[in-house]
Amino acid sequence: MLLKTFRWSFAVTALGLALGVWYGGWTAFGVIAILAVLEISLSFDNAVVNAGILKKMSAFWQKIFLTVGVLIAVFGMRLAFPVVIVAVTAKLNPYDAVNLALTDKDRYEQLVTDAHPAIAAFGGMFLLMIFLDFIFEDRDIKWLGWLERPLAKLGKVDMLSVCIALIVLLITSFTFAAHAHQHGGAHADKAQTVLISGIAGLITYMIVGGLSGFFEDRLEAEEERERESDRSAVVLAGQAAFFMFLYLEVLDASFSFDGVIGAFAITNDIVLMALGLGIGAMYVRSLTVYLVRQGTLDDYVYLEHGAHYAIGALAVILMVTIQYQINEVITGLVGVILIGWSFWSSVRRNRALAEGEGAAEPVDTAKVP
Repeated sequence: MLLKTFRWSFAVTALGLALGVWYGGWTAFGVIAILAVLEISLSFDNAVVNAGILKKMSAFWQKIFLTVGVLIAVFGMRLAFPVVIVAVTAKLNPYDAVNLALTDKDRYEQLVTDAHPAIAAFGGMFLLMIFLDFIFEDRDIKWLGWLERPLAKLGKVDMLSVCIALIVLLITSFTFAAHAHQHGGAHADKAQTVLISGIAGLITYMIVGGLSGFFEDRLEAEEERERESDRSAVVLAGQAAFFMFLYLEVLDASFSFDGVIGAFAITNDIVLMALGLGIGAMYVRSLTVYLVRQGTLDDYVYLEHGAHYAIGALAVILMVTIQYQINEVITGLVGVILIGWSFWSSVRRNRALAEGEGAAEPVDTAKVP
């Protein structure tokens, strides 16, 4: 099972490292390996969240996620995305942007860095909405009950998550503008860009997530009532799966922002970056499918909670990095710690249930000895 799920990841690793040695020798080999580890560590929480969505999809769409989705993730986000950022911000055509990436790597890195506030605002708002919608929903199983119970009650207020997200965005953009003016106004013109990018991230979440949820709800209703033909149900299932797939791709894009930006701390060579981050993206994809097929989320019920808390932490970090620099190691460790904690809590819960303690009700980790 393990080898079958990860076989393409292993193959891409071997191919990517071999291309690295051919391209830049053993130094390039080491850089690619480091970038791959960086991507996996930063995106482990992504795999857990993806698994929660992917388990609702058919085997066909899981294969699409591993094939077409990988092409989008590797070539789209890890290779094309930085070039598009440079082309838009520097007002260059795609050819000149690629030429700049290959011939003037320092200038290319600087242009991507300059675009970071807009990228962080978009990704931060998208991820923040995912986190807020999760914690404001009343769930049968609660991880941090002392926190999640009152938040679930607050979640009954309509549009609360949108209001909070917009407040966070306004505070961030105004703070960024004030800080820019205090330091000579070098980035004062970017405050408006941050605000617009954040709103774009919010709108993207509402459109993609809303369509995905809409078709999923319709599918469930049709299956329960059984009023329509099998063909109609299949078409509807395809619509629901397509928008869920689209939602997954936008989610992956938001997660990959920090990895792409963080990669410049290691290298500004676009070829090495694409190879290293691409290898890492393959493992994240394979890990997602592995979690689904092994039923890990059903066995360790708090993993999904931990991953969403990691999403919330990453959203905050992205918004903070609009103004301040945060080491990528901290970003990765926050996610690993939260998921590790939720896994440990799940193990304790399972052990308590096995011993007959609280078998009728979900166990609150705060009460588990």
